[in-house]
Amino acid sequence: MEPENNVMSEPTPNPQSPETDAAAAAQAPAAKSLEEQLAEAESRVEQQRETALRALAEADNVRKRAAAEVAGAHKFALERFVESLLPVVDSLEAALGTAQGAPEAVQSGIELTLKQLRGVLEKAGVTDISPAAGAKFDPNWHQAMAAVEADAEPNSVVAVLQRGWRLHERVVRPALVTVAKPRPANDA
Repeated sequence: MEPENNVMSEPTPNPQSPETDAAAAAQAPAAKSLEEQLAEAESRVEQQRETALRALAEADNVRKRAAAEVAGAHKFALERFVESLLPVVDSLEAALGTAQGAPEAVQSGIELTLKQLRGVLEKAGVTDISPAAGAKFDPNWHQAMAAVEADAEPNSVVAVLQRGWRLHERVVRPALVTVAKPRPANDA
């Protein structure tokens, strides 16, 4: 018998060897962990994107609702004022219907209607601008139509030609007035 060649051959690495399995096992949890983290991050990004889109849509809806409410408020702002003027119109029509009656009744009806109208205007914040004679001229409230020589102090109201009106503190129509100017000095 021949001696056998006892040369041991090196084992060929088996892809399923324990060393390869250990290295793959060490990398697998890390890789899986990164994949899980990526999936979670993508999920959060998608949720935040959806939340942002919802917020934008809600903001747009709020803006549209507010614009519609403002448009409605502008359109119907005078509704209450008009409602309060209707009885005045009714009174004027009734006064015209009885115009053929006694002059005292017509006068009384007109006075009552004027009283109603003034009440409506006052309730709406409309007041008259009627400066007394001698009051200082104020260009914010008055409009000078003429300057006349008078014994009054210069730049003071002499007479009111037409009463002015204001809505709260805003002038709707200034009072038309004549204003005093100084008399010329007599050079004698």
